Amino acid sequence: MPDVGEGLTEAEILKWYVQPGDTVTDGQVVCEVETAKAAVELPIPFDGVVHELRYPEGETVDVGQVIISVNVAPGGAAPAPEAAAPEAPVREEPAAAPAPAPAAEEEAEPQGRQPVLVGYGVAASSTKRRPRKQATATGPAPAAQAAVQGELNGHAPAPAAPTPQARPLAKPPVRKLAKDLGVDLATVTPTGPDGIITREDVHKAAAPAQAPRAVPAQAPTPPTAAEPPAATPAPPVAEPVAAGARETRIPIKGVRKATAQAMVGSAFTAPHVTEFVTVDVTRTMKLVEELKTDKDMAGLRVNPLLLIAKALLVAIKRNPEVNASWDEAAQEIVVKHYVNLGIAAATPRGLIVPNVKDAHAKTLPELASALGELVSTAREGKTTPAAMQGGTVTITNVGVFGVDTGTPILNPGESAILAVGAIKLQPWVHKGKVKPRQVTTLALSFDHRLVDGELGSKVLADVAAVLERPKRLITWA
Repeated sequence: MPDVGEGLTEAEILKWYVQPGDTVTDGQVVCEVETAKAAVELPIPFDGVVHELRYPEGETVDVGQVIISVNVAPGGAAPAPEAAAPEAPVREEPAAAPAPAPAAEEEAEPQGRQPVLVGYGVAASSTKRRPRKQATATGPAPAAQAAVQGELNGHAPAPAAPTPQARPLAKPPVRKLAKDLGVDLATVTPTGPDGIITREDVHKAAAPAQAPRAVPAQAPTPPTAAEPPAATPAPPVAEPVAAGARETRIPIKGVRKATAQAMVGSAFTAPHVTEFVTVDVTRTMKLVEELKTDKDMAGLRVNPLLLIAKALLVAIKRNPEVNASWDEAAQEIVVKHYVNLGIAAATPRGLIVPNVKDAHAKTLPELASALGELVSTAREGKTTPAAMQGGTVTITNVGVFGVDTGTPILNPGESAILAVGAIKLQPWVHKGKVKPRQVTTLALSFDHRLVDGELGSKVLADVAAVLERPKRLITWA
């Protein structure tokens, strides 16, 4: 499992596109995974035949764990070397082949950069795992060596508990999980390669405090669908709700988990201020209808959001100090001379905020094209982590749900977010008479460390002024 999102520690396998026995080619997408930021497709960097899928769909896997093995030897019985994990790689060997000596294994390791699933390499590390205290200078302890040999022969190794003198071997995400569940790693029986404690081992150790689970009599080393990895003692989401059930528990993971953490961090870090304005957008709605028939906009998505986005960009150009971020470490305000315009999008996996890069430099047709592509990609669940990074300001359109307005929370690291309410006919005083007009309410939340009340009011008033009289898109641009 590669790090597909710049420092993420785990990902959930959403779907396998191959099965054991299938032929794969270099660059072929073999599975889709969901990180805390997005759903990502993983290609295989080998030609060969799939030997084994190590984890089922729905399993959450730590970065660095081997998830698939491929036999790259044509007509051979031995599977190919697996996509190497950062630590303790395991190579598949023929059942009858003897285990190589440690020195020979080190000489067989290729030098330079190793391929991983996403198609780029990682530098080979000279760092060696420190030996256990019971190990001799000439090689691993007999129990550990027997466990590794058993794994190479395709048999589940006999679990060996860590000795009291040695610190239990576990990766940082597993240690954090154990801490969250209140599990002492010294009491956990490891089943991973070289005595590493896995996520499943921690869940098993925590199981006595939870509801009993049905476990197969001889469970293989790879996790199975009968044993979900969620920390919450809840049935899988796919399981039908029993008649009369009063509660359903859904594990918090992936995009929804990341969103929750980001929103809590933003709400309690940046002092939020929200201002509101109700505006007559009848002229803007008429312009939208005219643009739909304009040949220069043919084939593009033309809607009120397009002109609202353009209005916000004009307001930022007139008030550039609003487009900034707060650098706590350097104690500096960083004013951005570009606008990466975020659009909050609700997807089945949760709320995501991809952004249009350098939106300030785009013409209206270019902006329409970029917004259309952004929305379509988000709905398909194909938004990449890069598309959600580097945003400066955001628009959230709560009006599509029939909501008049709201008090949006800032996307972390950004200075402002504009909420757009429902556009609907309302009685409005126009040219001295009460008439039905297209009216909406705008709400602007901003970070009061960066934006004071005067600046925030000017930005919101400018957006409203452009939407009330859209010819200002020309006169103010």
